[in-house]
Amino acid sequence: MVALAGPAEAATSATATYTKVSDWGSGFEGKWTVKNTGTTTIGSWTVEWDYPSGTGVTSAWDATVTSSGTHWTGKNVGWNGTLSPGASVSFGFNGAGPGAPGGCKINGAPCDGGSQPGDNPPSAPGTPTASNVTETSLTLNWSAATDDKGVKNYDVYRGGTKITTVTGTSYGDSGLTKGTTYNYTVTARDTADQTGPSSGSLSVTTPGGTVPPDPGGKVKLGYFTNWGVYQRNYHVKNLVTSGSAAKITHINYAFGNVQNGKCTIGDSYADYDKAYTADQSVDGVADTWDQPLRGNFNQLRKLKKQYPNLKVLWSFGGWTWSGGFGQAAQNPTAFAQSCYDLVEDPRWADVFDGIDLDWEYPNACGLTCDTSGAASLKNLMQAVRGKFGANNLVTAAISADGSNGGKLDAADYAGAAQYVDFYNVMTYDFFGAWAAQGPTAPHSPLTAYSGIPQDGFNSEAAITKLKGKGIAGSKLNLGIGFYGRGWTGVTQAAPGGTATGPAPGTYEQGIEDYKVLKTSCPSTGTIAGTAYAKCGSNWWSYDTPATVTAKMAWTKQQGLRGAFFWEFSGDTASGELASAIHAGLQ
Repeated sequence: MVALAGPAEAATSATATYTKVSDWGSGFEGKWTVKNTGTTTIGSWTVEWDYPSGTGVTSAWDATVTSSGTHWTGKNVGWNGTLSPGASVSFGFNGAGPGAPGGCKINGAPCDGGSQPGDNPPSAPGTPTASNVTETSLTLNWSAATDDKGVKNYDVYRGGTKITTVTGTSYGDSGLTKGTTYNYTVTARDTADQTGPSSGSLSVTTPGGTVPPDPGGKVKLGYFTNWGVYQRNYHVKNLVTSGSAAKITHINYAFGNVQNGKCTIGDSYADYDKAYTADQSVDGVADTWDQPLRGNFNQLRKLKKQYPNLKVLWSFGGWTWSGGFGQAAQNPTAFAQSCYDLVEDPRWADVFDGIDLDWEYPNACGLTCDTSGAASLKNLMQAVRGKFGANNLVTAAISADGSNGGKLDAADYAGAAQYVDFYNVMTYDFFGAWAAQGPTAPHSPLTAYSGIPQDGFNSEAAITKLKGKGIAGSKLNLGIGFYGRGWTGVTQAAPGGTATGPAPGTYEQGIEDYKVLKTSCPSTGTIAGTAYAKCGSNWWSYDTPATVTAKMAWTKQQGLRGAFFWEFSGDTASGELASAIHAGLQ
């Protein structure tokens, strides 16, 4: 006769360890790690725990998670139930609520992992204060956090990036830049290595420099393209010389690629390798051959030193590179990890304040067609927010198709909205010379008008549809194109005429920068809040400072978060359109 171990005996050979991976205020990511600490193979495992009322699991992966009231159960899936001696496996989940797990059991017996379930994470430390502030250093102090088992140490963050871990309640930060604003937060870590919520944020400006004023409370965001440094000869320094840098709040750096389910570099030479001479550089200092970071990333770093209120996000995807999002949606957690590892690469982590995803379009067609399902956008944004946490910006550029059954109805934009700081609604490119014979129409109409070629293709329809899905106006930015779209072979001056094809453009047929059109084909009329012009047989529509001003008034009336534009190099050397956005949102 062979003696078989009973359930309790078998269970003592396994442990279950809980870790709170991240917490972004409205939710958190948790992880259980099951380990076989015995000498025989485990064929299956079940983890049980209790959450207090108001806390629970919203989604899970690598385990089947169910609940009965406040009691939760996680069981292995088919491929990860067998654990040889010493082996371990983890499963993760997203949850909501402030509570911590308790009463853990693994295969029916108490858990005895190192991060003991039921051990509450520490409280938030007090908001730090600054003393001994000089041009290059300062001292931070904060009141201690509390914890039921004891606080082990504190993580200190500057600008959302962890800079040190200390055991006491003070830290001296040095190597700072004069006349620069820094933001600090602190989190506590307990003896079980659980991290508590962040302290309040301290903003402190070092003396010795002139800090430009904050451009204001509304979002004023512009796209900077990495390929613009080539034929367009447009560089980060142009943001300074045009005056635009002082009038915006955010920059989206476009684009990183999405390949093989991961975020990847878009153009390594332009991004971080191109050497800048002194006259090309933001601060007038030339790059050297041996410095660790060059290219646009280093120029953006210099720009942020001059404009410390400016936030920079790395944007991934775009029209050309959105084909990779479908594969990314198959494993959102792995995708989010790859993006975090790239954006937070130590070589340039201080340059970026978050990530922007420009997926054109989830569960719909752009350059390529996506069939990943209506939930794919929500799942992807949830994973990205879970990885980047509350101290980084997470945003997305989205369709402005307000038609019934159109792109905005193809994916769960409302469900994804809870994970983003804001959406950039691409309220441009509604009409263009891809319809070679016309009819001519403004590419960025603010409202519908009699004779508009397609219902729902205007800014008002898109914003109304998004609000109707329950998305607050304060999470929506109106899009402005710093370019025009046009046809040739047109005989009718008013919109609605026929054409023979796209009008010639400097870089591409059917499209031209505002800085060119303002003199080559000045506006002759306005329809639906957008200017248009007929010059010879060419017909163009584009925004001017006057139409931008009117659109900004509408943006404020609608209670939107602000506005964004594509892209800086289409503006004049003096930044006319960026100035109109800034003034219009004051």
